[in-house]
Amino acid sequence: MSNEFKGPEFRVRKDTDIKNLASAIYANIKNVEHLELKCVGVSAVNQAVKAVIIARGLSAPSGFDIIIKPYFDMLSIEGEEKTAVGMILERI
Repeated sequence: MSNEFKGPEFRVRKDTDIKNLASAIYANIKNVEHLELKCVGVSAVNQAVKAVIIARGLSAPSGFDIIIKPYFDMLSIEGEEKTAVGMILERI
């Protein structure tokens, strides 16, 4: 699914700072129609969702909202294939 979209991509880890990620999401989504988050592991998915919630709060006063379209993907990490959760974020 990610091949259909050509926007910024962020890899989210379990120790990703959610405020920094939220700021990056907001700063990018103002200028592009969509971007992607890629997460491996439940803790990374948790961090990504929390960051999107914060980014939505930042975007509301600017007059737009952010929606999530989740999907499964495969990533190669250190030569090993891992199942990832991808999230396409769209500005509406």
